[in-house]
Amino acid sequence: MWDLRGPSQPRQQFSGHAMVVTGLAVSPDSSQLCTGSRDNTLLLWDVGTGRCAERASISRNLVTHLRWVPHQPYVLQTSEDKTIRLWDSRGLQVAHIFPTKQHIQTYCEVSEDGHKCISCSSGFGGEGCEATLWDLRQTRNRICEYKGHFQTVASCVFLPRALASMPIIATSSHDCKVKIWNQDTGACLFTLSLDGSGPLTSLAVGDTVSLLCASFSRGIHLLRVEHSRGLELRELAVF
Repeated sequence: MWDLRGPSQPRQQFSGHAMVVTGLAVSPDSSQLCTGSRDNTLLLWDVGTGRCAERASISRNLVTHLRWVPHQPYVLQTSEDKTIRLWDSRGLQVAHIFPTKQHIQTYCEVSEDGHKCISCSSGFGGEGCEATLWDLRQTRNRICEYKGHFQTVASCVFLPRALASMPIIATSSHDCKVKIWNQDTGACLFTLSLDGSGPLTSLAVGDTVSLLCASFSRGIHLLRVEHSRGLELRELAVF
């Protein structure tokens, strides 16, 4: 852990996994840190002391991503065993397991209100390659699927409500495309092809009108959502 306004040396180090760390989530009050690894283990850390407070391990649970649910004690986790788990940080116990998907779950994201989440699937040739919207409240049912990518969907984000008259999400894929979707209907509203970028690996909301998209071959793409001819996505710069 680094202090961005402090010295160049790390402020804290969290050592405990036996293999590469593939997921990290910070609690809403920043007092706890949850990490996941290909060693099938989740660890819960005290940020202040660097001490491991809880440890949980499930066979074949190769963690791909973690997200802490806003305003809640829950951590969402995706896995190479095709499962999406909801963990209760109070004791680090599995609180819920969503219906198993047909492909590896690569990524997860939670809405700002903590009511919904999205997971992404691996795949090839259009088989799999979808994102799925889930209800995080009591029913915890599948709400919608977003199909249209032709390779692994590597990342997904909820976009700011100010961008459109309806709730929208974005996905990025190994097929070099970023897609914007109507969250409620599953309709694809726009597709941006970043030719020559190689597989797209992650997405992040920059501000109310921009996205950052990382790629294998060209670095980080700065994208802007525009409305000059309907909802569009345009590449502004590459870093």
